[in-house]
Amino acid sequence: MTTRCSTTTTPARFLLLGDSHAGCIGRAAQAADLPFAGGPVGSGREFLGPFFDTEATDLTFRQAETQRLYGEFLDTLDVPTLAGLRIPLVCTFGLSAHTVATRQNWDLYRDRHGTVPASFLRSGLFADLIRATARGALAFYDHTAALGLRVLAPLPPQRVPGMSDPDVFFAAQDILVGELTVRGAELVDLRSRVTDGTGLQRPAFCQPDDTIHGNLAFGRLVVSELLDRGL
Repeated sequence: MTTRCSTTTTPARFLLLGDSHAGCIGRAAQAADLPFAGGPVGSGREFLGPFFDTEATDLTFRQAETQRLYGEFLDTLDVPTLAGLRIPLVCTFGLSAHTVATRQNWDLYRDRHGTVPASFLRSGLFADLIRATARGALAFYDHTAALGLRVLAPLPPQRVPGMSDPDVFFAAQDILVGELTVRGAELVDLRSRVTDGTGLQRPAFCQPDDTIHGNLAFGRLVVSELLDRGL
């Protein structure tokens, strides 16, 4: 999606940075004529391991295209650095649980029935592995917290593609939610409104012919929640 530019009469209400899950949020905000700046700047797996370098008041993304987009977003807001941001940051970095839950990554820990044991998913070792996998994203939220930014982090659609292990997905997501919460991020959690009895996303909120993304209806719920929180 393209950047939504703010104007002098309708200043941007938030900066949107994220992976592809930010797309439906941006489309919903555009449909509602809600001014914002930003959009997706890469795929989810790019924002798990280290992906930026920090400076005192800003950061530099290591991927050139991501850095270019980020710079354009700040220019749109007439803000020289991230530290100068005076509107909330809506961010989906680090919440790509389906990537973390890629089946082959967890084959070593399966029992003779081919299942990752629940006891392992509750263990300190599993939590350490998830934190190590998402260390880049966690460092990003450490940085935004140090800058004093208000950060809202929408949980992604509760969709588990065939490449991912559902049990690992849900367990990893719980750990990531906890880690972002202790770093001051406000979680936008719509699970009670968009999932069925299995905990998976209902079709009404799924992008058709796609195994991981939410649709415009899901994006609208996220935007509605953002508005309820004063954005």
